Amino acid sequence: MFTHALVTGGAGFIGSHLTRALLSRDTVVTVLDNLSVGRRDAVPPGARFVHGDIRDERAVADALRDVDCVFHLAAQVTIRGSFDRFYEDLDTNVMGTARLLESADPSMVKWFVLASSMAVYADAERPVPLNEDHPTRPLSPYGCGKLAAEGVARQILGARGIPFTAVRYFNTFGPGQTYTPYVGVITIFVTRLLRGEAPIIFGDGEQQRDFVHVDDIVSGTLAAPGREPGTYNLGSGRGTSLNQLAELLTGRINPALTPGHAEAPPGELRYSIANITAARRALGYEPTRSLEKDVDAVISDIRGRHA
Repeated sequence: MFTHALVTGGAGFIGSHLTRALLSRDTVVTVLDNLSVGRRDAVPPGARFVHGDIRDERAVADALRDVDCVFHLAAQVTIRGSFDRFYEDLDTNVMGTARLLESADPSMVKWFVLASSMAVYADAERPVPLNEDHPTRPLSPYGCGKLAAEGVARQILGARGIPFTAVRYFNTFGPGQTYTPYVGVITIFVTRLLRGEAPIIFGDGEQQRDFVHVDDIVSGTLAAPGREPGTYNLGSGRGTSLNQLAELLTGRINPALTPGHAEAPPGELRYSIANITAARRALGYEPTRSLEKDVDAVISDIRGRHA
């Protein structure tokens, strides 16, 4: 289907895993990353690396050279932080996407895959899986930007005849995620526990998230080119409350600690669980990992990096 893939954000958590998987298939890979969050040493050997921003015309043109498939993962990824840094967030996630679309050559690029987010959805009244037809009324500037990126990509690529798939990622976990105070509740909780600090739960802790392993996210993303174009949720299909998550991690790291609570911030969904029926049907997507079985590897990874 394709021979040379561009992975924007390929030095980041999901992007580096995706790059590694592409290389294992003998695909030529170019990575474009500004290293604002990603790490140069996370880019696997064998990938061509372009150090640059997706808003930079020259960097984008360089990265797109001879590319026939684009996996666009580069983004400012923070929900709470997008309220304070909304201009930078929207500039990167919307205008950066527009720059990439403007530079993509329809005679070369045979497929374009956009990493979107569960943050595009409106909140749900109950903890039930959301399908792709659930109302899209984002609660944060980050979600607004991701929804806008989906819309402009769908229109421009449709007009240019380039097949397009948007994959909406739910709460992705796995080894290699960089700690920040805004993104990745599992990494945040584990880091605090390893420091001897109790995890802090925002709100009552009964909000539910769909924790999906990065290997499953990569599998679903790689399945998109050549399949039915469209918009698909990628998650585990299971909900876990933050109270349950804190209990699980505290029990495995430091049972003597008791999680604390703080006021719930704006912008976050109470119930965020993926209905993955459409991805199963169209992409052959079938998650094989689970939070209970695979979180120990995350704990070991964080412990090793911060020892």
